[in-house]
Amino acid sequence: MEINLPIDNKLIKELKVELMRFMMSYKFALDEVNTKIDILKQEFQYMHDYSPIEHVSSRVKSPDSIMKKIQKKGYELSLEDIQKNIRDIAGIRITCSFSSDIYVISEMLQKQKDIEVVEVKDYIKKPKPNGYQSLHMIIKIPIFMSDREDHVYVEIQIRTIAMDFWASLEHKIYYKYNKEIPEHIKEELKEAATSAAQLDKKMENLHIEMKKIKENVGYDEDVEEIMLRDERFHLPLEFLKNAIYQNKK
Repeated sequence: MEINLPIDNKLIKELKVELMRFMMSYKFALDEVNTKIDILKQEFQYMHDYSPIEHVSSRVKSPDSIMKKIQKKGYELSLEDIQKNIRDIAGIRITCSFSSDIYVISEMLQKQKDIEVVEVKDYIKKPKPNGYQSLHMIIKIPIFMSDREDHVYVEIQIRTIAMDFWASLEHKIYYKYNKEIPEHIKEELKEAATSAAQLDKKMENLHIEMKKIKENVGYDEDVEEIMLRDERFHLPLEFLKNAIYQNKK
């Protein structure tokens, strides 16, 4: 029996607006977290002449991807249920040079007062059976709308360049074989993950050694100048003397 319901244009318009606000909240959450990451990256660069962050990418899941995940997990088809249970609609991936950088970034983010850490999964200390390594964080961040405050889930994945390279190729291989790949290829992928981890460790040891050499040799620096965003600023000597004096008081 076919049921014909009258179309309420006003209701449809309100629903479309609500759906748009729902999706926009995840974009705004990404903007907020990306800004935080950029600030931390710049500050770390200025303070330590080195940045632990090599690359940052972000994405919001498409409505199609969200629908597929809802069907797969068996959740109710409602915005409230989606918001509660689907925690990776907004995703950020941070790529670092070294494994130790991963934990530095994680700690810096977790210290942010408006970030609520919901879950942390460390696949570096305990890699997945297939060899996958990465640090996953689920956080909640407040988003201030014109008429309300939303607390939005964001998934953050932090990994080294080698880990990211391995994960990208592993995904392509699984996609090509439609997730059914020969056993010997699985074993070779796992061995490749181990090799990537060893390379990470070796490169980090070289980095630490070069850092020590630099500290022992030392280098000349013009104390009357600072660099900010590739611009050079001159500091009056009198200002520096006063700053040193105030610091010692």
